[in-house]
Amino acid sequence: MLSIRQIRQLLTNHDRSATEIAQEFLDRIAVLEPKLHSFIAITPEVAIAQAKQIDAAIAAGETLPPLAGVPIGIKDNMCVRGIPTTCGSKILKNFVPPYESTVTQKLAQAGSVMVGKTNLDEFAMGSSTENSAFQLTANPWDLACVPGGSSGGSAASVASGECVIATGSDTGGSIRQPASFCGVVGLKPTYGLVSRFGLVAFASSLDQIGPFANSVEDAATLLGVMAGYDAKDSTSLNVPIPDYAALLTPDLPQSLKGKKIGVIAETFGTGLDPEVETAVLNAIAHMESMGAEIHQISCPRFRYGLPTYYIIAPSEASANLARYDGVKYGMRDADAENLLSMYANTREAGFGAEVKRRIMIGTYVLSAGYYDAYYLKAQKVRTLIKQDFEQAFASVDVLVCPTAPTTAFEAGSKKEDPLSMYLSDLMTIPVNLAGLPGLSIPCGFDAKGLPIGLQMISNVLREDVLLQVAYGYEQSTQWHKRQPSAIANP
Repeated sequence: MLSIRQIRQLLTNHDRSATEIAQEFLDRIAVLEPKLHSFIAITPEVAIAQAKQIDAAIAAGETLPPLAGVPIGIKDNMCVRGIPTTCGSKILKNFVPPYESTVTQKLAQAGSVMVGKTNLDEFAMGSSTENSAFQLTANPWDLACVPGGSSGGSAASVASGECVIATGSDTGGSIRQPASFCGVVGLKPTYGLVSRFGLVAFASSLDQIGPFANSVEDAATLLGVMAGYDAKDSTSLNVPIPDYAALLTPDLPQSLKGKKIGVIAETFGTGLDPEVETAVLNAIAHMESMGAEIHQISCPRFRYGLPTYYIIAPSEASANLARYDGVKYGMRDADAENLLSMYANTREAGFGAEVKRRIMIGTYVLSAGYYDAYYLKAQKVRTLIKQDFEQAFASVDVLVCPTAPTTAFEAGSKKEDPLSMYLSDLMTIPVNLAGLPGLSIPCGFDAKGLPIGLQMISNVLREDVLLQVAYGYEQSTQWHKRQPSAIANP
């Protein structure tokens, strides 16, 4: 599979044009999509037009931008002007944004070539992409299994080579968990590092846009393009953005010497698949053999992340999704007899079961008499979880644990058991609650040949350290070089 660096080399050497590269990826999508269903919408006209702009820039002798000619998938909860943005929901089936998200605007300016909008759980609510109103995305390693969620389409498209990189959004693990299931690199940045303007909101204090890639270097390059202050986003951080990719030097595998790696004790034991545990412990032992100092770290409130999240996130979702009432945009029940029935009928027909479930939970939690007992208490526990991380980072550089308790599960096996589904995000949720950066990187495979992810977590705004440690581990192993067998010969 081509990397960003390799595509740049092809273009600068005039071995291939951006248009030819774009067409090759579009042809691959056409072959694989009947199996994978990674994309809600494929955008060949946009891709070829953007590729021609790169070819024109090359012909004019202009300096190429960092993502010149690189095919990218955009998660379909990020607004692209003039392109339908559905959020995987019937209620937004025909919604065409009149404006552009900050992230997609930056990506276009950086020369990327958008090949399509990727599938997701409706409004990013789910851990398997089975909650999409339109289609079920398959895992490229085993077509009977889910790709994870909610950014399952993005993870599957990168793992299968339908695009080189993709965007995702992560509210409780929706980048890292599908990255683990699909055997790619997925990074959730520090909250506020990447603008959320134009990202359709799920839970505003938790949502964060981040990159998918087949390597740490490509993820670092993509993050460097996306990150930065945005006056349109009131939560955006006005901080210097380093050249993340430039920090990944060839001698980095040796630079783990002296790095302090903390192993989160609470993430091992009951509920963790034995094969996942073995692979993660082997990865930790490997980093120790490379000179890293391994420390056992306790984050006592880590286990409370899941119940805390499922109070805070549905509460924010209840408020954010109140805007979908059939009045301003999206679908509308044309047969309603009055305003109230239009509201009710539109939401009944437009929202899926999981979205309704979370709206009901959030509305209940925020109702009079329950706010203090549930929501306020959850916010206090959130603060304690953050304090646990702060204490941990006083003694270590990076924390590690499994990304998910299991490898990818079969489609339909958890669809009727939402509590079991929620447990898929057990390891990733606390990172969102604390606003920290977290990354999933391949660290092995189970007996069925399904990928296993290692989660690395760093302190606020220390993506530089996170990426360096991840790169050092990646370059000393071979896990990232394997390719899915289920789509090897499309």
